[in-house]
Amino acid sequence: MEFCLNFFPSVWPDRTPGDQYFREALDIVEMGEELGYDSVKIVEHYFRPYGGYSPNPIVFLAAASQRTRRMRFITGCVLPVFNHPLKLAGEIGMIDCISGGRFELGIARAFLPHEFDAFGVPLDESRARFEEGVDILIRLLSEENVVHEGRFHRWSRPVTSLPRPVQKPHPPIWIATVATRESFEWVGRRGYRLMVVPYLAPYKELAENIQLYRETYRAAGHPPENERVLMVLHMYAAESPREARDGARPHMMQYVQIFLDAVREWADRRSSSYNPAYAKIPEILETMTYERILEERRALIGAPDEIVEQMRYLESVFGRIDVPALQVNFGMMPFEKARRSIELFAKYAMPKLR
Repeated sequence: MEFCLNFFPSVWPDRTPGDQYFREALDIVEMGEELGYDSVKIVEHYFRPYGGYSPNPIVFLAAASQRTRRMRFITGCVLPVFNHPLKLAGEIGMIDCISGGRFELGIARAFLPHEFDAFGVPLDESRARFEEGVDILIRLLSEENVVHEGRFHRWSRPVTSLPRPVQKPHPPIWIATVATRESFEWVGRRGYRLMVVPYLAPYKELAENIQLYRETYRAAGHPPENERVLMVLHMYAAESPREARDGARPHMMQYVQIFLDAVREWADRRSSSYNPAYAKIPEILETMTYERILEERRALIGAPDEIVEQMRYLESVFGRIDVPALQVNFGMMPFEKARRSIELFAKYAMPKLR
């Protein structure tokens, strides 16, 4: 098991300005290197407090790479639907060079209607744009003199993306999936690593989909070492169970509120590219209580020994979790609380889980 520090800004700008958020996040990265965490991950989102502080994850990861010598860096995720592949491929090659070959490419479809509306991209094109984007990105990173004639992007003269990535044929590829069986099968069939967020998913259904990924991956004959599952989890550790539960409550519920504000449009939106379950996200969040989060173990909250048991429970449900990606400063958590939490986890929980 490897441990990732996951950054998903859930920030009201009038309370935490951007320079403060990133100064504290980079300090946490530097501490993470010293404490033995293995990697850093950050999202791509736009315009709203839900992730909007990170419109370009590669910028943050490039800065983080200069504060560390060992940790690896994962986009969680870049969104081809809002990026031209020629520009994105160049940025990926650049971060792989800047980090000395420590970069891993996480890719997702995007799912927030307000982002599609702002960029003028129809929701119904989401899957097609994603699949074309993945294919051409991998070609640009691994081949030279690329010509492309696709539905959304095309160029007739050969293009070689620069700089070339350090890792050959390209950095490791992670694909984020949520609910659709076809998506889990697609990731396994293509031989990519799997990234999941279990926060709102029915656990039984998600466990079945993860198993489907593993079965499809193995049936396709891909290398065993690349069959990996990353799971994003909120984490807050404190000295005692009560201190942990009380300390995490306001930040967890603020995260829920910011998430709800970002997805309200799904209540009256439908798309052929998305599972009908997306329409239920606002209702699920409106009824999400802190007690339910704790009872269903939808976050890692407790004293370190409790968190160890919570992780073991999750593995009993989902199978092996190769990389827990720990969201450690969610809901505008004060820096000192986040710092103490990652210290306690690293000292007391991490050795037992490795």
